[in-house]
Amino acid sequence: MPENRHSTEVLLQELIEHQQTKVLKVAREIVPDATPEDIRNPQDFPDLVADTLFNYEDGILTGYLTLQTALRKQTRTDNPDS
Repeated sequence: MPENRHSTEVLLQELIEHQQTKVLKVAREIVPDATPEDIRNPQDFPDLVADTLFNYEDGILTGYLTLQTALRKQTRTDNPDS
């Protein structure tokens, strides 16, 4: 099972990195000089907050990050001594 969990974590990290790149690309179509930090704080850019495509892609990223957090918590729960 740990081997499966590791491969799941690697796959999820790849999905997160791909989605972060995608969100940044969409953001830069709206705010050309947007940085990775900017996409973590889109409320500072009204044009980003108002864009439905940005919000959709950012929502997917948020879902992946939430899943990653849940899997890490489950790992700690399953293996409290590690």
